[in-house]
Amino acid sequence: MTGSGPRRHASLPHVASILVIEDDDAIRAAVQRGLRERDHAVATAQTGLAGLEQILRDRPDVVLLDLGLPDIDGLTLLSMVRTATDVPIIVITAQDDDPTMVRALDSGADDYVVKPFGTDQVAARIRAVLRRGRRGSTPPPALRVGALVIDERSRLVTLNGARVDLTRKEFDLLHLLASRPGEVVTKREALSEVWQQAYGGSERTVDVHLSWLRRKLGESAARPRYLHSVRGVGIRLVDPTDEPTADAHGTD
Repeated sequence: MTGSGPRRHASLPHVASILVIEDDDAIRAAVQRGLRERDHAVATAQTGLAGLEQILRDRPDVVLLDLGLPDIDGLTLLSMVRTATDVPIIVITAQDDDPTMVRALDSGADDYVVKPFGTDQVAARIRAVLRRGRRGSTPPPALRVGALVIDERSRLVTLNGARVDLTRKEFDLLHLLASRPGEVVTKREALSEVWQQAYGGSERTVDVHLSWLRRKLGESAARPRYLHSVRGVGIRLVDPTDEPTADAHGTD
């Protein structure tokens, strides 16, 4: 972990409670010290099962989760946590390959930080996920695009009245596109809004989730109905009854 720099106070309305699940003693101590200097309340766990117990018991505001734990695979633990709570989870790991990042984000991680990292970076990611969680106490009405309905309150998607089962990130990506119907959303915008990775994130993450969404909506990149890729620009969600079969701008 790199140096933490001068002390800064997070611009939060209360002290955030952070749980760090990390088996490396040096990293765990450095993260705990750096976040405490920023006025966060920080608890730690050295194993996955101990961390799971603390999450269920203490209900922290944010969890920092290492993937390389001694007793349980971090991705398995992430999936277990997601069955019980929507607590924001930031993965901290030395694994910087795209497949691992995609699996972590698709399993329910809110962000992904590669070691080595500085405390300032982690503190900024914590502020970002907490701001996102505080946005609007009352979700807006369901969004409708043709026969596709996206209900943010229940996080339920239906197509022609039939439920479409989506992962957390698939829903967030579809909701982003539905909130801007007909507009082109760039992959960088999607990384920023859905994964909080405006810089340094892999656009491949968006491509993978887009392909999964298309499959679940019964379409493909070659024969799009709702999800149109605009070559060299991004993606747009359209009502197929209002659009020609082929995208006028061309598809990837």
